[in-house]
Amino acid sequence: MKKHLLGLSFLLMMGMMLAACSGDSNQASGEGDGEWSPEKPVEIVAPAGAGGGWDTTARSVGKVLEEEGIMEQNIGVVNKEGGGGAVGWSYINSQNNPHNIFVSSPPLIFVPLNGQSDLSHKDFTPLANMIADYGAFAVAEDAKWENLSELFDDMKDDPSSVTVVGTSSPGSMDHMQFVSIAKKAGVDIKKIRYVSAQDGGGMTQILNGSADVYSTGIAETVEQVKAGKVRVLGITAEERIEGDVLSTFPTAKEQGIDATFVNWRGFFGPGDMTEGQVAYYEEKLKEVSDSDAFAEIRKNYGWNEMYMNSEEYAKFLDEQREELSGLMEELGLVSN
Repeated sequence: MKKHLLGLSFLLMMGMMLAACSGDSNQASGEGDGEWSPEKPVEIVAPAGAGGGWDTTARSVGKVLEEEGIMEQNIGVVNKEGGGGAVGWSYINSQNNPHNIFVSSPPLIFVPLNGQSDLSHKDFTPLANMIADYGAFAVAEDAKWENLSELFDDMKDDPSSVTVVGTSSPGSMDHMQFVSIAKKAGVDIKKIRYVSAQDGGGMTQILNGSADVYSTGIAETVEQVKAGKVRVLGITAEERIEGDVLSTFPTAKEQGIDATFVNWRGFFGPGDMTEGQVAYYEEKLKEVSDSDAFAEIRKNYGWNEMYMNSEEYAKFLDEQREELSGLMEELGLVSN
C-alpha cells in the first residue's frame, strides 16, 4: 500500500514539475493571452533588396522605434531578397518567432495568386498597416505624351504599341497598378506589353528609349524629374501629394480616369501570435504612426498616413484579395 501511495505521489510530483516547466516555456515563447514584451532584439525583415519601398519602410519604422524610445529592445533590419517577397515570407514562417516581423504590401496578395509562393497573407498575423504609397507613370522628357489621356488614347487604338516597364514581375506591383488604371481608361489590358526590369533598370530603359512608360513608386521619380530627364504623366493617388516636386504630379482622377491604386504598406508576424504579442506591436506601431518623426518621414517620401490595427488590417486584406484576384483572372495570371 505504501509503495502504491509513493508511486502515486511520484507521478503527481512529476506531473506538477512538467506543468511548471511547460508554463515557463510558454511564457518565454509568448504563448497564452497575457501581456507580452520582447525578451531579445526584434528583427524586422524587408523581403527585398536595399533601397526599395519595403526596405525604406522597415528602416524608417525601426529608426523611429529606437530613436523615439518607443521600444526598449534593439531593432535590427535585415534584407531577405528573392521571389517577389517569397524568400522573406518563408524565412518568417520557418522562424515562427514573435521577435521576427516583416513589412509587406500588395505583392503579399499578388504573388500567392500567381503561383510564385505557397504562403499568403492568411499564413501570417497582420499587426498594423502604416502608410499609403502610390504609383507614378513616368516617360522620358521628350516623349510625345503630355498626359495620361494622350497615352491611353494611343493604347486604346493599339495597346501593344506601348512598352510599359516596371521592376516587379508580371502580375505583381508595378504591372498591376498600371493595368488597373489603364482598364478604367478603356484600354484592353490583356494586350498591354509589360516588361520586367527586376535588376532595377526601369528608369534606364525609358531614358534610352527601349521602353516607353515606367510604372513605379512616386518617390522613385523625383530626382529624375528634378534633373529634367523625365516627366510624370499621372499618379494613382486620390489627390495630389504635398511637396515641392510631388505637388506637380497630376492624379489620374483629375484627368478624367475614375481610378486609384494604393500601395498600402504594413507589418506582419508569424501565423500563431498570441493576443498579447499582437497588442504589443499594435501599440508600438501606433505610437510610430502618431509621432512627429514619422510624419516628417511620410512627408519626405510622399507617403500618406494609413494606420490600421490588426483587426481592421485583416478585414482590409481579405477585401483586397477579392478585388485584385478579379483583375488578375482577367489577365490570365491566377495560378490554378
